[in-house]
Amino acid sequence: MNLPLSDYDFAFPEELIASVPAEPRDSARLMVIDRKTGAWRHKIFRDLPEFLVDGDCVVVNRTKVFACRLSGKKSTGGKAELLLVKELEPGRWAALASGFKKGHALNFPGGMSAIVEGLNSDGEYLLRFGSTDVMGYLERHGLAPLPPYILKKKGATDANDIARYQTVYAREQGSIAAPTAGLHFTPALLEALKKKGVVIAEITLHVGRGTFRPIESEDAAKHPMLPEWYSVSADQAALIKNAKRVVSVGTTSTRTLETLAALPAGFGPGEGWTVLYIHPGRPFKIVGALITNFHLPKSTPLLLASAFLGREKLLAAYQEAFKQRYRLYSYGDAMLVI
Repeated sequence: MNLPLSDYDFAFPEELIASVPAEPRDSARLMVIDRKTGAWRHKIFRDLPEFLVDGDCVVVNRTKVFACRLSGKKSTGGKAELLLVKELEPGRWAALASGFKKGHALNFPGGMSAIVEGLNSDGEYLLRFGSTDVMGYLERHGLAPLPPYILKKKGATDANDIARYQTVYAREQGSIAAPTAGLHFTPALLEALKKKGVVIAEITLHVGRGTFRPIESEDAAKHPMLPEWYSVSADQAALIKNAKRVVSVGTTSTRTLETLAALPAGFGPGEGWTVLYIHPGRPFKIVGALITNFHLPKSTPLLLASAFLGREKLLAAYQEAFKQRYRLYSYGDAMLVI
């Protein structure tokens, strides 16, 4: 199947990019879309229980974002801004950055230093830090890994971003970006769902560079996904398998569920690395409803949402969202496709 990348490009009002989250979390707007007809309704996220029924299972990603962005200086005097994406061995990391050269010495607040060893085949810089306890350092000095389009509008992160760029049910540290569809949930909303007979199941997919790496191939179907680690325990898999309808919160939960559903034995517990790329033309085996945010053009989350709803219906809904001044992207509003 050929998927021209240009079919998933569109102009959007940049002033609608949300630079701060909704407060309270569940006051974000919610566009509810009928999967069959493409018809929409405009609601508030706290209205979610109206659209779910006894026996539904809402699947959330309990991954926790770590403060993996660093701001320091090169020994030559220039700024050193980088995003750590994976630990290769104690004290040695791969990072996203620009303008570094092999041999550059980098210095960060609190006495941490690093040497640039070069680039790997994925275009990531290899860094050797002066300490093997980089995670401990990040807990004290790391910054929230907000997307560039938010940083561009905000100018800088603040203390609230560390807590707010995190779901209320985050438990397992390992993500370099938030599973943003889950940012709208509050403890009270989760309780309201449970009282209605909705089951909440927790899975884990650590969001890595694969989720947000831009599609560069003109045939979008040829885009290679980078591996991301997932885990679903036996008790949570049983909740999901016994549900009347599976309501997936976000593209990361969806990819995890569909990865396990594609196994020869069928859906069940498991853990490992997924490179599943969901794009139009791929059927969904287990997900029956989707909660997701509004996504960037030409992105893998956009193609996943297109696969679930249909490209024309999704892009029509986006145009309606622009018209109604929905807030966009990571800190923005949400949609429920049922």
